[in-house]
Amino acid sequence: MKPTITQILFATDLSRNSTYALMHAASLAASTGAKLHVLHVSEPLSDDALITMRIFMQDKGSRAETLKARHDHVKEVLTERQKAFWAALPEADRGIQDQIETIEIIDGHPAEVILRRAHELQCNLIVLGAHDHGFSHTFLGTVAKRVLRRADIPTLVVPYRDEA
Repeated sequence: MKPTITQILFATDLSRNSTYALMHAASLAASTGAKLHVLHVSEPLSDDALITMRIFMQDKGSRAETLKARHDHVKEVLTERQKAFWAALPEADRGIQDQIETIEIIDGHPAEVILRRAHELQCNLIVLGAHDHGFSHTFLGTVAKRVLRRADIPTLVVPYRDEA
């Protein structure tokens, strides 16, 4: 029996390579008819950053506003990148956008959130991009390595390309 792909989770770090990875996720969604879920995970602030914020922002309301502004900024960037991606595609391919089921921004540790959402959404495939090549030319990125180690569904890591 041939495995069926019906739900694809595309995890983006909003890097330049993530657009190239989205092309692969969208292409797979188009060829399989699968629903596409777009996810960006905002890493929590470090303890040092939180302490610094408390020192310089005594008011809890100001701290809450700052954290909300940080989340809103990520949402704006994700929205802009999505619009630019779909606008750059040929008109005939833009219909794939209708297969997007969800676009989410979740705070947390990326690998854990990616794996949890893939399970909750009953995804059959995870797609994410590798980072820029390091000195060894084998650099995947900590998140990709953690997802690959722990995933119980097929995971496609799209390599970085300079011309992407």
